Amino acid sequence: MTTKSYDIPKSLVFQAYKLVKAKAGAAGVDRQSLGDFEKDRRNNLYKLWNRMSSGCYFPPPVKAVPIPKKQGGTRILGVPTVTDRIAQTVVKLVFEPKVEPIFMEDSYGYRPSKSALDAVGVTRKRCWQHDWVLEFDIVGLFDNIPHNLLLKAVRKHTSCQWVILYIERWLKAPMQQADGKLVERICGTPQGGIVSPVLSNLFLHYVFDTWMERNHPGKPWCRYADDGLVHCKTRHEAEMLLQALSKRFAECGLELHPKKTKIVYCKDDSRKGKYSEIKFDFLGFTFRPRVVMRRDTQRVFVSFTPAVSRSSQKSMRAKTRKMRWRNRTELSLNEIAKSYNPVLQGWLNYYGRYRRSELHSVWRHFNKTLVAWAMKKYKGFGRSKTKAAIFLHGIARKNPNLFAHWRAGMTGQFV
Repeated sequence: MTTKSYDIPKSLVFQAYKLVKAKAGAAGVDRQSLGDFEKDRRNNLYKLWNRMSSGCYFPPPVKAVPIPKKQGGTRILGVPTVTDRIAQTVVKLVFEPKVEPIFMEDSYGYRPSKSALDAVGVTRKRCWQHDWVLEFDIVGLFDNIPHNLLLKAVRKHTSCQWVILYIERWLKAPMQQADGKLVERICGTPQGGIVSPVLSNLFLHYVFDTWMERNHPGKPWCRYADDGLVHCKTRHEAEMLLQALSKRFAECGLELHPKKTKIVYCKDDSRKGKYSEIKFDFLGFTFRPRVVMRRDTQRVFVSFTPAVSRSSQKSMRAKTRKMRWRNRTELSLNEIAKSYNPVLQGWLNYYGRYRRSELHSVWRHFNKTLVAWAMKKYKGFGRSKTKAAIFLHGIARKNPNLFAHWRAGMTGQFV
């Protein structure tokens, strides 16, 4: 019987495979899809276990895929192969439980039982309690994390040699561009990698989270991956913190984004100061002064509150256009609803948490898309948008549960 260098249970590899299968995902540089992998699943999983247990598993290059940003431009997403995603999940299953307990309450990104909406909710309350907020964004976090500092943190929290070995190999695995060119990586951890979120959280835990607790214990903060906020009592306090934070990140190989980092005044009815910066975007929401009404007293006043941002609305409308529903005349209205309702419901659940009425433009755009679909499918409407709109409005009255936003009482306009 051959003794393996590392004791990695076969059951752990199979558990990792099931997690990867549940999330699906695109093929990597080897062009092997999840379906292709499953055709010889037993043998493929055995080979992976054998190589990892022997210490001879070397990650293939990561496929570089440009992803559009909401604000314009692109970010590079690294897509590992199916086999590599399983291997990374094996390591994550062992490593994440070791570091998750040390992470702080106000670190929300990529963590079990925490969500972006949790971060938005706590930020909403703190903006009512503090006049000023420092909004910061890190330039290319996943591209610029120094490997030596990250590995130092990894070794601090695990003595498992095969976990350390494979994390180091993943950090060094090259990126393969669309033309096939391999780009060496001397820093960073690819955005899109399975272990990258927990590694970036570990790095920022020491760079920012514990630094804040140690040096600025009286300033509440909230961080979601590379987006963060710190609440301050005065503008001077926020300005001093910005200087200190810029220096701290520079010492750790990172840089604050000059345009996305700013100091904002949380203006409302009780705050009479006049300042130019009175709004900020965070996790798809825009925080700014808004007219609201107390339900118990019906009193109208100005509060500093969140609602879906314009860039998020633009992104949702773009997704609807990309689906080209207006041209899918081979589908029935029920089939469109079945296919797109999970997306609509997801938007409603997330962006509808605060000031749901701000989603009106998104619902109206989708409804107008249905009007265009009806005009192409039913020639009797000719070029009359009004007739098609009346037809769909009638369906919405008879079957208000057909689409997710109709079900929520947000039928909206059709023209």
